Amino acid sequence: MDEAPCYKRILLKLSGEALKGESSFGISDPVISEIAAEIKQAHDLGVEIALVTGGGNFFRGGRNKNTGLDRASADYMGMLATVINGIALQNILEQKGLSTRLISALEIKSVAEPFIRRRVLRHLEKGRVVIFSAGTGNPFFTTDTAAALRAIEIKADIFLKATMVEGVYADDPKKVKNLTKFDNISYAQVLARELKIIDSTAITLCKENNLQIKIFNITKKGNIVKAVTDKNIGTLIN
Repeated sequence: MDEAPCYKRILLKLSGEALKGESSFGISDPVISEIAAEIKQAHDLGVEIALVTGGGNFFRGGRNKNTGLDRASADYMGMLATVINGIALQNILEQKGLSTRLISALEIKSVAEPFIRRRVLRHLEKGRVVIFSAGTGNPFFTTDTAAALRAIEIKADIFLKATMVEGVYADDPKKVKNLTKFDNISYAQVLARELKIIDSTAITLCKENNLQIKIFNITKKGNIVKAVTDKNIGTLIN
């Protein structure tokens, strides 16, 4: 028997890196299919789900510092990469029987709806999975910040950030061995320690609006469902 969910409405942030799996670029069909299957499992528990996608599997916006592009142009390219991921996620989720709506912060009428808060809330209430793409629609803001903003706007119970590590550590666990994971950590501690697990602007937004953040590992099968049913998975930032 499935466990009861801990949250009624969630905002789940998926990185572009998670979608490419073991590949160096693009979208891995088995990985995106597995992620979609887990999202459906969580949805079947009665959870209202909004998604934000990164675009790092195609283009990393402001982090591409050696391309000769100015930051604003690079960020807009990164936003378009998130739209590609959003279209792919929408297609796979609908193949699994879910009703979805793709929302873009940039006007792309052919493939996505514009962000209209009341309409998005109605989609969620009707059981549709909402996929937010194109970040905030503005350069110089990360998709972490876009996810925090959208989570606050839709009154999500929690901001779930799916990463490639188990949670929050005092240093990079991929570089430093035998680190202890924090089960709970405050917004202030994350900012003071300058931990890079999530963008500082996103942390500040969540702190000011009292929105909890859960950092968890998406590479382990079943963890998306566990993130909505098990309060002890990952690290809780509050």
